[in-house]
Amino acid sequence: MSATAKITLTLEGIGFGYDRERNVLQALDLTLYGGEVTAILGPNGSGKTTLLQLLLGRLSPRHGSILINGKTRADHTRSELSRLIGLVAQEEEAPFEFTVSEYVVMGRAPYLAMLEMPTDEDYQIAGQAIDQIGVRSLAERTVPSLSGGERQMVRLARALAQQPSILLLDEPTNHLDLSNRGRVLSVMRESAAAGGAVIFTTHDPAAAAAVARRMVLLRDGQVLAAGPVDEVFTGKNLSAVYGTPLRVRRVEGEWVVLGG
Repeated sequence: MSATAKITLTLEGIGFGYDRERNVLQALDLTLYGGEVTAILGPNGSGKTTLLQLLLGRLSPRHGSILINGKTRADHTRSELSRLIGLVAQEEEAPFEFTVSEYVVMGRAPYLAMLEMPTDEDYQIAGQAIDQIGVRSLAERTVPSLSGGERQMVRLARALAQQPSILLLDEPTNHLDLSNRGRVLSVMRESAAAGGAVIFTTHDPAAAAAVARRMVLLRDGQVLAAGPVDEVFTGKNLSAVYGTPLRVRRVEGEWVVLGG
C-alpha cells in the first residue's frame, strides 16, 4: 500500500442495472475506510461483483455517486485513479507467455509513461511483492502454466506491486488450499494495517469473519446490514442473507457458523 493518509470511500444512493427493467443494486449508502478490511458478503447473484466493478470504475452507477476522499471520480485524473485502486479479479485470461516476474512488474504500469520500461526500483518493488505472497519459486514460470490457485496468488502479487491505496479483491480465497488461503488473509490484514482500504467479496461467512473488521451483507442488490463485524455477524442477519436458519458462535476466538 502506498504511504498516504487513510482513504475514505463513500457510496451515496447507488443504484445500478444492466438493463432498464431491473436494478441489480438499489439505493446503497455505505462508507468504507482505509486501515480496515471490509468484507462484502452475500450469496451468488446478490450484487457483490457488480459493486466491486462500480468501485473500480468499470461500471457507472445509474443513480447516486461514489466519492474517494470526498471527491468524485471526475475530480481525479486517470493516472491518479490507476494508482489509487488495484483489483484482484476472480478470473482473468492468462497473459500470453509472460513469466511471473514479468507479469508482476506490470503492476507498476500506472507509474510509467507510455512505452517507458520499468526501472530498477520497479523490479525491486515487484520482487518484494513476489516474496510477500510467497511465490518466489514460480518467478520464472510462465503464467499460463500455473494452476488456478497459483494464478490467484500471482494476481495478488501484481496488485501489491501497484501499491494501491484501495485494494479490491473478488472472491480472493477461491481455488486456494488452506496454506495459501491463510497467506492471502494475512496479506490483506497487513495491507489494511499499512493504511489501505481492503475490500473483498465472498460468499463464505468463515472467510469474511476470519479477516474483516467491517462487513456489508448483501441480498438481491440491497444492504441488509453493514457495520463492525461484532455487530453485523449474527445468526439472524446471516439467516436473512442466505435464506436458511443459521447460528453463529465464537470458539477459541474464531467465528463458527452452524446450521439452524
